Amino acid sequence: MNMDPSQLAALSAVLRLGTFEAAAHALAVTPSAISQRIKALEDRTGTALVLRGAPCTGTAAGLRIAKHAEDIGLLEAQLARELALEAGHGPVRLRIAVNADSLASWFIGAMAAVEGVLFDLLVDDQDHSAEWLKRGEVSAAVTASSKPVTGFEAYPLGTLDYAATASPAFMARWFADGVTPEAAAKAPCMIFNAKDNLQRLWLERNVAPGLAPSAHFLPSTQAFIDAAAAGLGWGMNPLAMVAQDIRTGRLVPLIPDSTLPVPLTWQVARVMAPALAEVTRAVQKSARQYLTQD
Repeated sequence: MNMDPSQLAALSAVLRLGTFEAAAHALAVTPSAISQRIKALEDRTGTALVLRGAPCTGTAAGLRIAKHAEDIGLLEAQLARELALEAGHGPVRLRIAVNADSLASWFIGAMAAVEGVLFDLLVDDQDHSAEWLKRGEVSAAVTASSKPVTGFEAYPLGTLDYAATASPAFMARWFADGVTPEAAAKAPCMIFNAKDNLQRLWLERNVAPGLAPSAHFLPSTQAFIDAAAAGLGWGMNPLAMVAQDIRTGRLVPLIPDSTLPVPLTWQVARVMAPALAEVTRAVQKSARQYLTQD
């Protein structure tokens, strides 16, 4: 099916910006023109693509077609580079799924090393980011699974090492006699969201299985560190991000030398791999500088 580029651009802009007015401003047309292009595309595909609201959101078909439009832009940019043609109008857009701790620690360095790309990041747990790949909603992802999703290439990046840390005062209050199963069952911990199982894995490996301490839900990497230092609870933090706090005594490990390594993999759609080669190289370079390598 051949799709009108102006209609694809209108759909992508509406889903990215949330309103027909903002999309019209971005594309230098009227809101009426945007509405007409969306309707024409919906008529052509025979299905609704945009759920009107505040903000507008995409149906499953709309999100898939919008990503297709972004993929076309990436492939056209690659062709222009290979043939030394004049670059297109503006940067291309790339949708990636990445976990919050990678974004807070090393992934921005990879983004900064790539020119001509506007990144659209979906933040999700590394154990679940592969699901975005399977649904076809992103072109690449940082995952915890080394097994390639069907249709994707997988590049091992190294391990992101986590340390269970808390403040000295918290340790004195809850773990005065050591990190025993009884104490660990009572001491509050911190969880990023319902998908976060790092605290449970660490407890199983270092204390005892089946523990379910009370927990604060804090969906922020920096809040994890600040909350631990404030004595709110203990949590799993990227070791490199809390190394200075450990050296100064602001934070202490619950159990010395008990880091939890989480292997990370970069997965990119096979059909898009040549167009995203520069992004892949940047991701690999930043990962080598930050993550633990075998």
